[in-house]
Amino acid sequence: MAEITAAMVKELREATNAGVLDCKKALSEANGDFEAAVEILRKKGLSTAAKKSGRETHEGIIGSYVHAGSKVASLVELACETDFVARTEQFQQLARDLAMQVVASRPRYVSREEIPAEEIEREKAIYREQLADSGKPAEIIEKIIEGKLEKWFAEVCLLEQPFVKDPDKTVQDLLVDNIAALGENIRVNRFARLEIGG
Repeated sequence: MAEITAAMVKELREATNAGVLDCKKALSEANGDFEAAVEILRKKGLSTAAKKSGRETHEGIIGSYVHAGSKVASLVELACETDFVARTEQFQQLARDLAMQVVASRPRYVSREEIPAEEIEREKAIYREQLADSGKPAEIIEKIIEGKLEKWFAEVCLLEQPFVKDPDKTVQDLLVDNIAALGENIRVNRFARLEIGG
């Protein structure tokens, strides 16, 4: 059994924003392996976030970002459970990061559940037409269409986009990390993107 030092706990805490006791437990469970401890905390964060996802969010802030040159900007309504969390630096930074994401990646919807069914059907029809002369069997065409649709969701839905500051994570992953760190449900209610001449 590896000895868990205060320095190891501090390093893990800085990397994950998890609590001191959670970091110590994860390092013990991982026998001192830093990467394994990060994975343990991440899984714990996912289950914590899942438990919190049904909770009401009546507090929050409007995050904003104006890009250099003031030609494009965005506002994001980010909700949480308490005013206490809404006033934390971490929550406010998250709101700003999400507003920056909206400016950079031009999402059209928060999540796929917001997309009107007729718009999804229109996309499928376009893909079907593109594949009409491919000579592929119908079941293969349907699988290709589903794959193209998933790619499209990742372009138009804020929560499914790769996060601009860390493309290995989606915006949803970023929210989950913050839910785990702040201990409250967090939800993006809506956003607006403004562009001169756009």
